[in-house]
Amino acid sequence: MANSSGIEWLYEDNHLLGIFKPAGLLSQADRTGDPDVVSLARSYLKIRFNKPGNVYVGLVHRLDRPVSGAMVLARTSKAAGRLSNAFRERRVRKKYLAVLEGRLTGRGVLHNAIHKDTRTGRVSIDPVRGKEAVLQYQVLGGIGQETLVEISLKTGRPHQIRCQFAHKGFPLVGDLRYGAPRQFDGRNLALHCVELAFEHPVRPKTVVIRAALPVTWARYAALF
Repeated sequence: MANSSGIEWLYEDNHLLGIFKPAGLLSQADRTGDPDVVSLARSYLKIRFNKPGNVYVGLVHRLDRPVSGAMVLARTSKAAGRLSNAFRERRVRKKYLAVLEGRLTGRGVLHNAIHKDTRTGRVSIDPVRGKEAVLQYQVLGGIGQETLVEISLKTGRPHQIRCQFAHKGFPLVGDLRYGAPRQFDGRNLALHCVELAFEHPVRPKTVVIRAALPVTWARYAALF
């Protein structure tokens, strides 16, 4: 079920809330005052369970504002701590879809050292100051001069996918910041987290959260 912000509630139990985040929505509140995932999730839980006072929602990872897809939030501090550790220790399986400018073929691994400039927020390849960034990709098909790839993210650096493919010469469609020549969907870009999988922080089971492609990706659906 989606609300007016475009969020869909995909998974829920006493410890977790799995959602679909639409592109353009903040993960966490910032100085713009625009709507954000954490505040909307808090309001949803408050209304759904008729809770007085504050409602706990723990943010354990983020998606960039122009990116859509699966996110998980913690509903308890215990779950938040354990999930944060799981993300930090790379025990969460993260699968993305991206549309690239240009025609790429086959599959491969991108292994770089990337560094974030704290002044500009931009990420670049930097073998001296950078931190390890690793991803695997598989080409799913192409339309015109665009390529749809499936990505398995091995590390979770800021702007990692965007920076690494731009460095390879295939910026994401719509990613003007990293060299794309044209827009994708207004201010958004063609990057979607299609799946998160992890061990439940409290119960002995695996949780898989899958987010369907947004309607703006309709022309690529036949390739996936």
